[in-house]
Amino acid sequence: MNKIDQKDINNAAWAACDTFRGVVDPAQYKDYILVMLFLKYISDVWQDHYGEYQQQYGDDDVRIRRKLDRERFVLPVVKLTAKNETTGEETVLDEFPATYYSLYERRSAANVGELINIVLDHIEESNKSKLEGVFRNIDFNSEANLGKTKDRNRRLKQLLEDFNKPQLSMKPSLVSEDVIGNTYIYLIERFASDSGKKAGEFFTPLKVTELVARLAGPKPGDSICDPACGSGGLLIQAAKEVARNTANAQEKRNFALFGQESNGSTWALCRMNMFLHSFDSARVEWCDTLNGPLLVENDRLMKFNCVVANPPFSLDKWGAENAESDQYNRFWRGVPPKSKGDWAFISHMVETALEKEGRVAVVVPHGVLFRGAAEGRIRQKMLEENLLDAVIGLPGNLFPTTNIPVAILVFDRSREKGGANEERKNVFFVDASREYVSGKNMNTLSDTNIGKIMATYATRADVGKYAHVAEFTEIKDNDFNLNIPRYVDTFEEEEEIDINAVQAEIDKLEKELVEVRKQMAEKLQQIQR
Repeated sequence: MNKIDQKDINNAAWAACDTFRGVVDPAQYKDYILVMLFLKYISDVWQDHYGEYQQQYGDDDVRIRRKLDRERFVLPVVKLTAKNETTGEETVLDEFPATYYSLYERRSAANVGELINIVLDHIEESNKSKLEGVFRNIDFNSEANLGKTKDRNRRLKQLLEDFNKPQLSMKPSLVSEDVIGNTYIYLIERFASDSGKKAGEFFTPLKVTELVARLAGPKPGDSICDPACGSGGLLIQAAKEVARNTANAQEKRNFALFGQESNGSTWALCRMNMFLHSFDSARVEWCDTLNGPLLVENDRLMKFNCVVANPPFSLDKWGAENAESDQYNRFWRGVPPKSKGDWAFISHMVETALEKEGRVAVVVPHGVLFRGAAEGRIRQKMLEENLLDAVIGLPGNLFPTTNIPVAILVFDRSREKGGANEERKNVFFVDASREYVSGKNMNTLSDTNIGKIMATYATRADVGKYAHVAEFTEIKDNDFNLNIPRYVDTFEEEEEIDINAVQAEIDKLEKELVEVRKQMAEKLQQIQR
């Protein structure tokens, strides 16, 4: 077969969604599609390598399987048995490898949903260190999600057949891992478009993740963390940024990824996303970051070179009641209001960045910049500590979940006393809110838009109606309010209007209107005769 290109595999994967579209909510059917994609991927890798080892070991199946078990995933043999209640003897009803292809052969079985669950359970059990818990939130035999037996079986049969198309072969000999990983991200993006507000649980637009990653500036050797990682798009983008910043092939993979996600099904998507991009060593924990951080060592928060996130905007009931007694003392600057968790996430991120060198880039709603009370006090303390490096204002309608404009805050702990940038005392403001590509449902950032932001940020100089370097005294004079229009003047003078000329034009139009009405009256009289 010829190599499969990105467009073909994307289209074939999206077409497979037709099985569920209109029947199952997009926020739910994404799990079925992406789990099936993952199963097909590991099955194709296994099958491709099996063929390679056959050339070395002939038909020695046991030896080949031992060799394959040392590969990325173990695909065990499923043995279905029935027990004789009288004799206690077990009879083998069926025996097959735990692969997509075994399920495809049994796609017409009356219990096909149950068989898919059994295969996933066996794979998870045989790969506990990597896949424990990844499939626990998905049920291919669910009547509530997939319908009664007849409809469910028909849909699952169709799904298995859709993934058997040549365009969805994911054998390493036919398609690169980059293409497979890109397809996974492509599907997540399409699901987000269909899911509306629910998309916020698992998706950040690709161009936004690219900008956040570039502002964080990860480099080879860095540890990178996203404490609200969703399906992992921002971590993947940060990894790509490391590769972009070096020409050395070995250095391109020299980084460590860490994440935490509170939603179980979204956490599972993130784990699969890591494997599909060959980031097998990524550590992604499942728990609420604010109330139960799990990225800890020796009872202390782990520290990272780069911390990036697009946390939930103004999260209500985030756990303020427990913040004062936080064992990691993350909220020593103050406890954010219980109805708005933005500064809680920011506090956590700053505390997990390495002292005197760590960088933080976080997407926030604009209220974070100017709201008072507890939030204002936390903001003032971080400014007085000289931690905030930049405020980047973005356009509205960039997210499927909201049309409000957002900002990216960049914190740099190298500005602390003893850090490489301790002499930098200003904050750089960029107003990029008017530069975007307009879309039917959502706006997006172009490569040109992102390039301009990054070039301006690197120069760190005033640009009329676009960027401004604000010294600490200027910010203090504004009562530590970071609202961007206070620092970047985007006012456009309106063209002067000649009132006399406008009045003359109105008089002329009114005379013409009188004449037209006179002609219409004459025409009507002629018609009535």
